[in-house]
Amino acid sequence: MHEETATALSAFDIAALLVVASALLGWFNHHFIRLPHVIGLTVMGAIAAIGLMLANAFIPGVTLDDWVADTLRQMNFTDTLLQGMLSFLLFAGALHVDLDRLKVAWLPVLLLSTVGVMISTVLVGLAMWGVGMLLGLSIAPIWYFVFGALIAPTDPVSVLGVLKEENVPKSLQSAVAGESLFNDGVGIVIFIILLGAAVSGNDFSFIAGAELFAIEAGGGILVGLVAGYLGYRALAGMDEYTLEVLITLAVVMGGYALCSYLHISGPLAMAVAGLLIGNHGVTYAMSDVTRDYVLKFWELLDELLNSVLFLLIGLEMIVLVAGTDTLLFGLLAIPLTLAARAVGIFVSTKTIPAARLQDKGAGRVLWWGGLRGGISIALALSLPPGETRDLILAATFAAVLFSVLVQRATLGRLIEKLKHDQAPAVEEDGGKETVH
Repeated sequence: MHEETATALSAFDIAALLVVASALLGWFNHHFIRLPHVIGLTVMGAIAAIGLMLANAFIPGVTLDDWVADTLRQMNFTDTLLQGMLSFLLFAGALHVDLDRLKVAWLPVLLLSTVGVMISTVLVGLAMWGVGMLLGLSIAPIWYFVFGALIAPTDPVSVLGVLKEENVPKSLQSAVAGESLFNDGVGIVIFIILLGAAVSGNDFSFIAGAELFAIEAGGGILVGLVAGYLGYRALAGMDEYTLEVLITLAVVMGGYALCSYLHISGPLAMAVAGLLIGNHGVTYAMSDVTRDYVLKFWELLDELLNSVLFLLIGLEMIVLVAGTDTLLFGLLAIPLTLAARAVGIFVSTKTIPAARLQDKGAGRVLWWGGLRGGISIALALSLPPGETRDLILAATFAAVLFSVLVQRATLGRLIEKLKHDQAPAVEEDGGKETVH
């Protein structure tokens, strides 16, 4: 026990290691590999994890992979992301979303972030259940739907990063950004409900699940409205940029902590609070100087946390358990999750006339731009240890790495192709910023 305490790293030590590693690998990628920043960090994190595992397997006395794995366990990726980083990332992303344009696309956003997530959860669960039967896996059926819930929502960290880089028109951008901000909160709530049933062994109750969903989601939205409004009123009463930056931090940290205490959705609360302050607060409660400082502060914080997050995604590969079944299960998860998202988008945006997106090519951009990221991995890592967790982790990593390394890397080309075909959904917006 004494030796473990002596070698344990403090929270500051772990944070310092991650920031230094992100900076060094980011510099190396910028000068030599030249991949997009987050893709480069994910690739190098994955390569580092694989290299450490190989070194441990073939070089006597090398246990660096064990040290890295222990360090990651000390850090607890799930708690670090869901209880810390996610609140800042969601708020920073929501600051740049145009609320007026989001109101115009409110119905498709609502359907995509609720009905679309539920459809994807069910379809992925059913498909992976079939895969499990073909592979002869002895897993209770509900665990396949737990995987469907954690992989269904798109990751706002990844999606909003793409929107900053690509000339997506504002109408489509509002739909993509709005969905990505809200569907992660919905997906997390559904995941918690299904995980509770899976762990307890009780039969899943649709009525009880719907009640819990209404409490968690509705409570999160209410807290977000209150926190955002209080922050807006506080900002409107002064013109002191240092204090106003501090107020925005208080809204995020205090609001998310309150949601955790009340057991309601913190992600939804931060999305709502960020929308209010990013629109009404920025427009009516800040001077030009304060607006510049606040937005640049959150942009810098967003970039820093993004760098650390995607490096961690690559490094977390070290926790995977190799095996034929896990490999097949993971590889088959990629096309099945893509197919389920396609159905969810079709139902959400085609079946109700008022919810149809008018821009040509919108469905393809929504489908291929439905990126998965750290949220799915954090939820998978939170599962109880065992064979089921190993299989779900493999499927999650496969879907997320394909999303980051393939979908994110080629989304720009898809937009360029649609632009070349003169699709209105991807026309240039007069050279202006696509993010409000």
